[in-house]
Amino acid sequence: MDKITTIGLDLAKSVFQVHGVTEDGGVAVRRRLRRSQLLEFFRTVEPCLVGLEACASAHYWASEIRKFGHTVRLMPPVYVKPYVKRNKTDAADAEAICEAVTRPTMRFVPVKSREEQAAGIVLKTRELLVRQRSQTANALRAHMAEFGIIAASGMASIARLTAILRDNQDDCLPNAARAALLEMAEQIEKLTDRINALDTKIVAGVKADEAARRLTTIPGVGPIIAATVRAVIQDPAAFRTGRDLAAWIGLTPNANSSGGKERLGRISKRGNKQLRTLLIVGATAVLKQARGAQKRPEWVLSLLARRPYKVAAVALANKMVRIIWALLVKGGTYQAPTAMAKI
Repeated sequence: MDKITTIGLDLAKSVFQVHGVTEDGGVAVRRRLRRSQLLEFFRTVEPCLVGLEACASAHYWASEIRKFGHTVRLMPPVYVKPYVKRNKTDAADAEAICEAVTRPTMRFVPVKSREEQAAGIVLKTRELLVRQRSQTANALRAHMAEFGIIAASGMASIARLTAILRDNQDDCLPNAARAALLEMAEQIEKLTDRINALDTKIVAGVKADEAARRLTTIPGVGPIIAATVRAVIQDPAAFRTGRDLAAWIGLTPNANSSGGKERLGRISKRGNKQLRTLLIVGATAVLKQARGAQKRPEWVLSLLARRPYKVAAVALANKMVRIIWALLVKGGTYQAPTAMAKI
């Protein structure tokens, strides 16, 4: 059999599809493999180029296949889809991956190490716990409103509601409702403790990371954003400019231009949703602080005068991303412009 030069691997949970070609493009292998057969197959194949879609378990398999001397490259699934011929099948997907990985203009996803995967899992776990706490708090607030007990939005009002629930002298709630709502209040407290414990670990990790510490000097960037940036962006130098990084995160407008006419729409919202959300929240905090500051930054004020508040927050988040790229690629810490007072 001729030497295999390129392999496209379509990942799954139990059954995998392999498509291998020779140097002249001829099909050398096209077969299905069980999970237990996959590593043994790559052990017997001479080192070659292996393409995978960046999906669940892709980083694990990439690391394992690399151990046999293969060159493994991950690609975003959206970039592989145009190479699928006619109907979608596992065999067609593997063939498309095999073809796409050889394209000179293809964009690849860096393979994460075990430590980088672990850092991402910590942040995703925190995000899940925060979401669960918000859902429980909203439910508690809504249920108590049915009995005429109204509380403001946000976690600050939950302590007052919990005090009412634990006041046995207060007869504004039936006993059955009080018992059920106390379960929700206790769940919120447990979730808060777990979130605080994760925050402590994240902050400690940021303090130990020199690059993450430098990112926290940017207004609006705290330990959570810095840790997320370090976990999500493995190779900032892979982006030519900070604008490219902002586009990758999804903070630039969708373009629908043709015939020399430029038409820009809403932001694309592509890339990592968690990082994009955190950046916009950080930008919102900067805008709120700028409104009450004695020495207000001129750039932020002029932006607020020209654009709606949320549009200004997204624009500021875009600027924060470009500053993040500059600090990661070029080094140094954030220096406020001389025309802009420190906030």
